[in-house]
Amino acid sequence: MTVDTVQIAALAPLLLISGAGCLALLLDTFKRARGPALWLAQLGCLAAFALVASQWMRATSSQPIWAGMWVVDRMALFLDGVLIGTAFLTLLVAAPFMREHDFAHGEHHALVLFATAGMMTVVHATHLLSLLIGIETMSLAAYLLVASWRRQPAGAEGALKYLLLGAFAAGFLVYGTALVYGTTGGEMSYAGIAARAGQAADNPLFIVGVYFLLTGMLFKIAAVPFHMWAPDAYEAAPTPVTGLMAAGIKVAAVGGLVRLLGTAFANPGLALGHAGWVRVLGGVAFVTMTWGNLAALRQDNVKRMLAYSSIAHAGYLLIGLVALGQRVDGAQPALLVYLAAYAFTTLGVFAVVAWVGRRDDERVLVHEWAGMARTRPAVALVMTVLLLSLAGVPPTGGFFGKFYVFRAAMQSPDLAWLVVAAVLNSLASVYYYLRIVVAMYFSESVRSWQPFRSAGIAIVLVVTVVVVLALGLVPRPVVELAAGGLITGW
Repeated sequence: MTVDTVQIAALAPLLLISGAGCLALLLDTFKRARGPALWLAQLGCLAAFALVASQWMRATSSQPIWAGMWVVDRMALFLDGVLIGTAFLTLLVAAPFMREHDFAHGEHHALVLFATAGMMTVVHATHLLSLLIGIETMSLAAYLLVASWRRQPAGAEGALKYLLLGAFAAGFLVYGTALVYGTTGGEMSYAGIAARAGQAADNPLFIVGVYFLLTGMLFKIAAVPFHMWAPDAYEAAPTPVTGLMAAGIKVAAVGGLVRLLGTAFANPGLALGHAGWVRVLGGVAFVTMTWGNLAALRQDNVKRMLAYSSIAHAGYLLIGLVALGQRVDGAQPALLVYLAAYAFTTLGVFAVVAWVGRRDDERVLVHEWAGMARTRPAVALVMTVLLLSLAGVPPTGGFFGKFYVFRAAMQSPDLAWLVVAAVLNSLASVYYYLRIVVAMYFSESVRSWQPFRSAGIAIVLVVTVVVVLALGLVPRPVVELAAGGLITGW
């Protein structure tokens, strides 16, 4: 394998994010002031986003590099833009949140960038080894971020649960990789596996390896029954970290699944057979969205409610993957639009949750949101719009994300039942989202509302609500961008 400037240039956004993370860590070590590390991390995100935009203009076709371990194409670049935007907005929320709650640790900013680098690796990976590297880089940073509020014992407990279950999932990924490697004659690249999949599908060990890999990936998107870590980790983590996990990790894992299933395991017999992954993922999608919504109905803690909501959204996203497996036209762009709308909506919701709480008074229970609309009408309005987007109410980005995915799935008669179930689940979710809205607008406040001052969080709220409304009112430009990222194999 030769290394040339073209390959280095293709990795430039990843190298910039990783390098900024290393420099931010060094600055925190040798300089007491926290500001320079934050500014460097934010500048790294902006510069990386600019590089992704420039690569998008040149990426008219798929460009494999590093002996087929990495690919640069428009699907990966689209998701890169979402992931880098997620990291940048997280940094804007995290800095004032940490100052308010008095746990400003500079390594937090570096860990956000390292997690983002792992996420980017997952969506570019075309080799099981690079997929594992990306997953573990992302996961290790996430474990540390969950425990970063050191004075909160719940953070350490949530991180430990996440770590133990994450190690269990990593074991499935590694063992699945070993089985696929052994049954395909030593293949680990997606293209090589695809070439041998038809013959290897007769080997039961190959099928076991495929489902072990799927198990590890489903853990990352918190699909049932691999969701047990999510409510505790989301509740225990600092709120900006929860937003990063709910948005970034889910986007990266779904993007990785799209590429893995669409290239390595796209063989029709493997996907559509009696034991094919399309049938399995269809059942997992139904159970995931149903259980997520039913559990959310009973939650009084806002962060746990949003954790179960995130689980339900994993079910909706799996419908898009099932439609892709059915070779439905338009399913992949629909899935990418859904991911973009979901990421920005989720970041905005958690930004509001982070902002309304003061030191030692986070206001994470639903009844504690009573009366917000009377004293903070703008914040209440933003939260209402974002919650309606999560519920899939027009004219928000969340509505059109679900609409495109469900419309694509309806093109296959075999998926009609799944779409009906998803619509019913979406209607049920309106109830628990409206509980927060009702508390804000129609309940009397028992305490004064005094969110801490933060220009950064205000910027995040404006950006997210504008993006969510723009995706709902004029979705076509984003749909066309997403359509430019089609991968071969489906």
